[in-house]
Formats: sequence, C-alpha cells, structure tokens
Amino acid sequence: MTADAPATASGTFALGGDLPVHRLGFGAMRITGPGIWGEPRDRDEAIRVLRRAAELGVDFIDTADSYGPFVSEDLIREALHTGGSDAYGNVVVATKAGLIRTGPDAWHALGRPEYLRFACEMSLRRLGVERIDLYQLHRIDRKVPEEEQFGVLAALRDEGKIRHVGLSEVGVDEIQRAQAVVPIATVQNRYNLLDRGSQAVLEHCEQAGIGFIPWFPIATGDLARPDGPLGELAQETGATPSQLALAWLLRSSPVQLPIPGTSSVEHLEENVGAANVDLDADQLARLDDVAA
Repeated sequence: MTADAPATASGTFALGGDLPVHRLGFGAMRITGPGIWGEPRDRDEAIRVLRRAAELGVDFIDTADSYGPFVSEDLIREALHTGGSDAYGNVVVATKAGLIRTGPDAWHALGRPEYLRFACEMSLRRLGVERIDLYQLHRIDRKVPEEEQFGVLAALRDEGKIRHVGLSEVGVDEIQRAQAVVPIATVQNRYNLLDRGSQAVLEHCEQAGIGFIPWFPIATGDLARPDGPLGELAQETGATPSQLALAWLLRSSPVQLPIPGTSSVEHLEENVGAANVDLDADQLARLDDVAA
C-alpha cells in the first residue's frame, strides 16, 4: 500500500478464483445524468472521477449498459481505454445486462436470450474489448425461463466473449440453480449497515468463494447526525460516516467488494480513504448494532 494508492489497503479478492482485484472498487452509475439517464451534468468531472479512481488504486469498476443507457460504458472507454491490446491495463471493468430503460429512474427486466446476446455484443463494442472480464445478469426476468438466461451466459463464456459470470439481486436458491448451468463468480445485492436482508446470500457466497458486491453500500442518512452512532465514531476515529460504513463492509466479510459511486472527485477520494480506516473490536461491534 502507498499513500498515493489507498485502495490497495482494502486487500484483494480473486474473481472466479483467477482474477485478483482490490476489494474497494467503484460503481459507475452516478457518473450519468439525473435519474441515471443521459449525459452527466459535468462530463469533464465524470472523466476526472474515473481517472482519479485508477490513480487511487481502484482496479475494479462496475457499470451496466442501462446506466445512461450506454453513457457510463462510453465514459469509461473515453477515460480509461489504453488504445492497446491490454485495453484497460490493470483495471477490471465489469458490466451488466438485463434491464432496459424507458426514461429517468425507469427500469424494466428483459432477459430473452437473443437480447442478452445482443447486449453483450454491444457492450464489447462500446468498451472496446474482445472479452468482458465480468458480465452480470442485472435482473432475472420472471417472464423468461431462468435456465434460458443462465444458458446464454454460459454460451457467451464458452465462446470467449466473457470471462466470468455474475448475478444481481438473487437468493441462494437462484445462485445454486445458476451454478448448475454456469460457474458464478460474483453476486451483487443491496447490502449495507442498515439493510442486511441479503445476509444469508452473503454467508452462502463466503462458503462458496463467490465475490459479494454490495450495491448502495453507503446508507448513512440520519446516522450521520452529530449525536448518532456514526457521528460519535467519526469523532473518535477521525473518519467520516461514509468511510465508517465502507470500512465496516470491508471488515465484515473477506468476500465483500464494496463499489461506492459518485460524480465528484472530492467524494471519490473520501470514499477510497475508507480502506485506511482501522476499527477495533469495540468499534466494529457498535457498528454491527447500528441496524438495531
């Protein structure tokens, strides 16, 4: 670890057992416009955020074709593509498919195999790569047999178009059914200090060696008030409430891969600084009690 690359202090996790990344990553949803729709208000700042993340040691960036739609993937290519055969150097870019957009904050599942294949081909083109390191099913489409959705991901993997497969917003049974069709490297579910509804999924991922990507990892809200539990700990540790929320995730499980997102370089630097926050057993216990 160096002071210039604090994300390296978060440790590493090997996606699929063979692709190591630093555990504190970056979620590229918020670099788009309001409602995750259209261009960002400040495109230059979005580019700076992505480049600064890499400078800080972040080597795992999570996006989706539905962010914008397409805007996030385009920005990532503009900011980080090397123009060479290594494409993104040591940065792993993960993307997703399975949600379509009809307007700001409007999301609809679409898991027909021909659409997922089309979406993969378009993400390959937008990102400028021959293979996507981690390709995730954004949602299981309940109108399409799930084995057909898992099956097309397996086929794309066999064809060398994706390296590893991930799922999002799934339960343990769904993970197990998917694994009967294709190896699952990661699961991305909502999880944070206040929302631990996916605890059983996290525990299953620990046992199976699957990376767990908690989306919406920072949920401070009223907890950040000066007289609240995070406010008190912030004074004790010198860390911000957001850093405490992220540090708790990193300490709560070795398979946790938090991906805080932001459209601001200042907030990015604050979030990545969470990798250097040390918490003792008492402080961790107090954070564990926050949800109660």
